[in-house]
Amino acid sequence: MRPFIAIITLTLIIFSLIVYLTQPALIIIDTPISFGDKRVEMTKTYIKTHYDLNVSTIDIDPKMIVLHWSEEDSLESTYELFNPEEINATWGSVSAAGQVNVSAHFLVDREGAIYRLMPETQMARHVIGLNYSSIGIENVGGGKVEGIAQANLTQKQYEANVRLVAHLKQKFPKIRYLIGHYEYRKFENHPLWLEKDPAYRTEKSDPDPEFVDRVYNATKDLGLLRAP
Repeated sequence: MRPFIAIITLTLIIFSLIVYLTQPALIIIDTPISFGDKRVEMTKTYIKTHYDLNVSTIDIDPKMIVLHWSEEDSLESTYELFNPEEINATWGSVSAAGQVNVSAHFLVDREGAIYRLMPETQMARHVIGLNYSSIGIENVGGGKVEGIAQANLTQKQYEANVRLVAHLKQKFPKIRYLIGHYEYRKFENHPLWLEKDPAYRTEKSDPDPEFVDRVYNATKDLGLLRAP
């Protein structure tokens, strides 16, 4: 029996090695947005105003991944939305809440290419109340038709999100949650929630809940939690 067990064990090892070696490498393309001293200082001001924290850096310790869509079907226009350091004054309550522009750490285009816009360990303004503990993944899509965002994220984006979530969890083991942007208010009164202004809230529906469910179900073995 022992030779048989040894053969089975060796076969399993070889099979696992083949699967590992034949998986395509995760390619992340560094495409930084403008993030100079002015944007850093505006981020610190945002942290002080909204979280009542005096900080010397904008470094964060990621505990959560938040999935988004851009409501734009163009990679270029989505990137240009995030690139300016200061927010467009026409953004209503969002621009009134702080000068620093919105952003995300990663941008996934419709073909599944992954772009890193800024370091994962610096704060991006992408989700009210949870910026200081979360990594934002923005997906190009959700373009509006007659003012209504369309649930049009692609299979390649789904696959890219699954692999990126797994990569981030491995890189930052303290990450505990995986949520869609539309779920952010479920964290009010949670220890990770920091927003001090009770009036500063926006209604979010991104990304498609079915898309978030698929990504979560594909990464269940990572032990991540959904919104409470």
